[in-house]
Amino acid sequence: MGFFANAWSSLRPLQAWRRWWARLPPHRQDLLAMLGPLVSVLLFLSAILMALVYFTREDQAREREAVVRDTEYAQQRLRLRLLERQEQVMRLARDIANRTLEETAFVAQAENLVLQYPELMALHWIGPFREVITGFASPAADGATPRRSGERLPAGLGHGAFELARDLHQPVYSGPLRRGDGSWSVLVFVPFENQRRFGGAVMAELSLDALLRYGVPPEVLARYAVTLVGENGTLLAGDPLTPPPRGPLAQLPWAARPQSHVLSLSPVGNSVLVRVEGLRAERDRTAEALFWLVGAMSVATIWMLLANMRHTRRRLQAQRALLAETNFRRAMENSMLTGLRVLDLQGRITYVNRAFCDMTGWSEEELVGATAPFPYWPESEHEHLMARLQDEISGRNTPGGFEVPVKRKNGSIFYARMYVSPLIDAQGRQTGWMTSMTDITEPRRIREELAASYDRFVTVLDSLDEAISVAPLHSHELLFANRMYRNWFGEGSAGHERLLELCAAVPVLPVQDVQDQVDNLVGLPADALVEAIAEHAQIHVPELGKWLELRTRYLTWVDGRLVQMLIATDITARRQAEEQAKLQAERAATASRLITMGEMASSVAHELNQPLTAISNYASGMISRLQQGRIDTEELMTALQKTARQAQRAGSIIQRIRAFVKKSEPHPTLADVAQMVANATELADIELRRHLVRLNVYLAERLPKLMVDPILIEQVLINLLKNAGESIQCAQRPPGQRWVELTVAPRRVDERDGVEFVVRDNGCGIAPQHLERIYEAFYSTKAQGMGIGLKLCRSIVESHHGRLQARNLYNGEEVAGCEFSVWLPAAASGPAEDRQATLHTSLG
Repeated sequence: MGFFANAWSSLRPLQAWRRWWARLPPHRQDLLAMLGPLVSVLLFLSAILMALVYFTREDQAREREAVVRDTEYAQQRLRLRLLERQEQVMRLARDIANRTLEETAFVAQAENLVLQYPELMALHWIGPFREVITGFASPAADGATPRRSGERLPAGLGHGAFELARDLHQPVYSGPLRRGDGSWSVLVFVPFENQRRFGGAVMAELSLDALLRYGVPPEVLARYAVTLVGENGTLLAGDPLTPPPRGPLAQLPWAARPQSHVLSLSPVGNSVLVRVEGLRAERDRTAEALFWLVGAMSVATIWMLLANMRHTRRRLQAQRALLAETNFRRAMENSMLTGLRVLDLQGRITYVNRAFCDMTGWSEEELVGATAPFPYWPESEHEHLMARLQDEISGRNTPGGFEVPVKRKNGSIFYARMYVSPLIDAQGRQTGWMTSMTDITEPRRIREELAASYDRFVTVLDSLDEAISVAPLHSHELLFANRMYRNWFGEGSAGHERLLELCAAVPVLPVQDVQDQVDNLVGLPADALVEAIAEHAQIHVPELGKWLELRTRYLTWVDGRLVQMLIATDITARRQAEEQAKLQAERAATASRLITMGEMASSVAHELNQPLTAISNYASGMISRLQQGRIDTEELMTALQKTARQAQRAGSIIQRIRAFVKKSEPHPTLADVAQMVANATELADIELRRHLVRLNVYLAERLPKLMVDPILIEQVLINLLKNAGESIQCAQRPPGQRWVELTVAPRRVDERDGVEFVVRDNGCGIAPQHLERIYEAFYSTKAQGMGIGLKLCRSIVESHHGRLQARNLYNGEEVAGCEFSVWLPAAASGPAEDRQATLHTSLG
């Protein structure tokens, strides 16, 4: 039993794999079945390739070990030969230090060593200051090697080896040095002492080429290419191997590759390296042939498998495409919201989709094969629908479709739009008619609601008292016009263009104050035009005899075009009211001046009485003198001149009064400030003198001219001066302390130049609770006052774009008087007509 249990448990993974295979789609099973042989061939080829690579790598590793071992052997033999030569040179240096070796004996021993050892090219005795004492060079050496006695070695010879040997007191090898014949050599300096001081060195020159030739064992030279190279790769001695050719075959794992190893040559150091290179004698032809044979067979097998897979894949793709196309068409027909119906050439239904059945409530079995009249036709529409069917079968169809009522199976009616097109088979023959049907009940309801909404909208606009018109820019087309526009201008766009023409001749002012605002209509593209603020202008239409307030705005029409909307409002009544208000303001100003002159009547009479009395006295005197005959021509001429001056004085006073109280339209002109001040103070001084008040006038020089109405400004100054005199009278100041001061000077306010008129007095001032109300109409702090003087003064000043302010003057905490300041802007560089039009509008 245990055996069967173990066998069953071992089969469980196989059973699980079979269940997974059964769940796969058929095309996936076919694909995996085709991939099995291909994977097997690839695995076999991979195994062969890995075996070849493995054995090739083993051979290369063994060759690498042999090269490393032989390189160490060659390096050791070269080191021993160098140490032998070094020991012989050190023996010479000890003999020199012990003074047992003279120059002649040194030359003899040096000659013996140089001739005995080929790598030893020269031996020299060098003094402590790099001077050559004596030496011997090989006859085979070039002319640059021998050193003459007394010659000084160049500083830094052998990369400073001489100095280093002197400092270290031990043998030092120099770096490789190139000789005149192109070969390389090294120098070894063995220092010695003379009475515990540096006495010089023995310099031996060794040829690297001879050292390599006689130092490396012959068996190593037979198997390898041995060379001496510098630390930067420079070839110093020996013949290197020719680099193997590069190509695709050289990249194979079993391709012949040179094995090399490099060791430094001691005791010279890292400046001279021993490099040993080896190469296979021949390539592994058997491995290559086996590989190419197996590769060719594998490629052929893979090519056949791929061709079979491609053919099978195309067949499966065609099957899947056909199945997907069939399912897609079926799903599309079943999921469409548009009903489809097919009629044959005799008018019989041959096909309906699910949407058509869902719309009508009739099943496919009830509709297919039916003839006219169809079940979904309303009984009351049979005749009309039959005629439509005949047109449909005969090919007389409307490209945009047609609307028909459709009856559901439950008896309810809905509206649908049908489109008819000929049904063509694969051979290009017409087999019937294809009809698509869309339920338009909801769009029809929305269309009816939109029509009703449009009617309501038009009704509201037609009931307005404003004329509204919409037209594209630079076009004679009128897109919309309400009833008031049609009543005024008719049906065409001529009225719209006429309003724009009249509006172009009038400065367009925005509704709010936008003194510092840039015109938004300049900012193209059209989005800025649509977002621009509405503008308005007041124009007079002679054809209608009306004043209209015209407001313009740019809109984006329903079709995306940029259009301009005009709203014209009849403001004739308002203009008339403004004219009446302006007339009332002028009458109020005139009345105020008459009241002022009435209050000043006694002072004016007293002022006129003086010149009239003088004239009477002069006339009586001249008559008496003439009767007595006691006057000559000169005296008579003098008396007549004085009489004329008094008459002129009286006439001037009367003319000032007449000009002051004269009713006239506001007429701004370029006025002189000094002249206005003189005219105002001449009349006001009469009243001030009656109250024993002294008037002091301080007038600055080079005052700018003002664009104002002089009479109105004089009226403001007279009212302020008269009020100042009455305030002093109310305060009951002593006669010596009654004064009114008028100061006129230029002043800059809000970056604008202007002139400031300041009237100060030492009267009783204004109670703080009255300061905020003194400009209200019919509000007065005087018992007999009417309360229109300061109100009128402020209106006049503001109509000239100026400012009127009042404040009390204090002496400690006690009110010591009052100050009124009037600031008026200087005349601008623009034409006077613009300022006059603005003044008219402000006073109105």
